[in-house]
Formats: sequence, C-alpha cells, structure tokens
Amino acid sequence: MKKKLFVFLVALVAFASLLSARPYAQVAVIANPSVKATAISKGELSDVFTGASSSLSDGSHVVPVLLKQGAAHETFLSDFIGKSDAAFRTTWRSLVFTGEGSMPKTFNSEAAMVDYVAATPGAIGYVGKGTEHDKVKTLAVK
Repeated sequence: MKKKLFVFLVALVAFASLLSARPYAQVAVIANPSVKATAISKGELSDVFTGASSSLSDGSHVVPVLLKQGAAHETFLSDFIGKSDAAFRTTWRSLVFTGEGSMPKTFNSEAAMVDYVAATPGAIGYVGKGTEHDKVKTLAVK
C-alpha cells in the first residue's frame, strides 16, 4: 500500500510540474552585432523596453523590437519587464500619445525578429532560447 501511495504522489508531482511549466521557460535577449555590450542588467533591459532609455551603460544606442504575442513574449514581459502585455502596451501608448516615443516595431514570428535584429544596427529583441539565433549576438542578463 505504501508503495502505491508513493508512486501516486510521484506521478502527481510530475503531472503538476508539467502543468506549471512554460513552453519558453527561458528567453534569450538578442542584439545586432553592432551593439558593443555583451551583457545587460535587468534594469537596463527594462528601461530600454519601456522607453525610458535608448542607450546602454556602455554608450551603445539600441532600438527595442517586440514580438506581437506568444510564450516568449509573455515570458519576457513577466520575467524582465515585470508587466503584463496589456500594462506594457498601455505604457507605450502613453509615450506615443504624449509625443515622447513611438511604438517599437513588432513581429509575428521569432524568425522574423531574428532576421530584423541581424540586419538592423542597434536593434535589440528577445526569442525563446530554442529558437535559432546564430545571426545575432546574445546578451547575458545580469
């Protein structure tokens, strides 16, 4: 009886962990090779993607690009920006409405984002770590 209970509990824990796992548990922050930095702080990343800054601490000018939706987008916003998609877009709409910024370019797919970041000096974005991104630089997040 104890063995059956143990097996049941192990199966239950395994099932619960599958339900809570996100498809993109990790996100890679990518940048055009022209960006001098090899790492970025979570604060700098937040400042760039919320329109508070357009450069990194090393002086590199950066332009954020976004995914329109998806697991990588949701994970990036929650893990690095600390906002929901709705709150994030509201922040940008306020900047656009007041003339303090313009909405970042957005992409329907991670592959399209990688291609754009690879071809655009200063571009910075994000993809799921499983997405092919050899054409761009990966920034470590500190």
